Amino acid sequence: MARPTPTLSDFQHRSAGSGRKGGKRFALARFDPAAKPFSSGNKARDKARVAALATRIDQLQDLFYADRRFKLLVVLQGTDTAGKDGTIRGVFGQTSALGVHAVGWKAPTPDERAHDYLWRIHQKVPAEGEIVIFNRSHYEDVLVPAVNGWITPEQTRQRYEQINAFERLLTENGTVICKFLLHISKDEQRVRLQERLDDPTKHWKFAAGDLEVRKQWDAYQQAYESAIAATGTPWAPWTIVPADSKTHRNLMIARAIVQTLEGLKLRYPPGSPELAAIRVE
Repeated sequence: MARPTPTLSDFQHRSAGSGRKGGKRFALARFDPAAKPFSSGNKARDKARVAALATRIDQLQDLFYADRRFKLLVVLQGTDTAGKDGTIRGVFGQTSALGVHAVGWKAPTPDERAHDYLWRIHQKVPAEGEIVIFNRSHYEDVLVPAVNGWITPEQTRQRYEQINAFERLLTENGTVICKFLLHISKDEQRVRLQERLDDPTKHWKFAAGDLEVRKQWDAYQQAYESAIAATGTPWAPWTIVPADSKTHRNLMIARAIVQTLEGLKLRYPPGSPELAAIRVE
């Protein structure tokens, strides 16, 4: 019997905070990082599909910017080398810089640490008609402290509840949130880290701390699983993207963005009736 055609919902978790008793349980191990569920089986054809989808995103972004009824926040999470930068280039590289902005989150500054951890995040969320892409995100302020024991399990749960409330606030005020976990294997990360070491033009991407964080691989996988289980909500679901293949990663995310934008039923605002009578001399 033929396998059913995969859909994006097969890779999503959205039952946290839904009020359903016991919600759908989440296990990261169910998802194979090397899988290519949306691939045609031909890499060249898949790359062409990514390019076509990127062009479609550009068309939809122009309409999204003119419509101005919505805001779109795209969250890219993943371990080092998971492909966050590559996703931004491959999926959003055709769009106008006027309405699409990327924010790369680093460790908080002293001024940011003097406020609550969501203070700096709220300042960078999209305005009407904007698409903002988070390269890492507010989830770093739970994942890293939790793995390193800087916050207690109770504080970790509290932060996830706060994030759910924060994201609900955004969505209730017109923000559409797409959260993607770029899911790669430990072996694929090893290959990509070695490529950075072997290529002098990529040395700037490598930090000695990357190897120390790699030693915490299992702890971070567990932390990601807990984060997704706690914050994959109906208003801000997580999509798990098998990302050992860079082409498939871009293909899957581009499909998801196109599906999201087309689902908004975007429209150009009506023109003023007086414009019909104007003739430019």
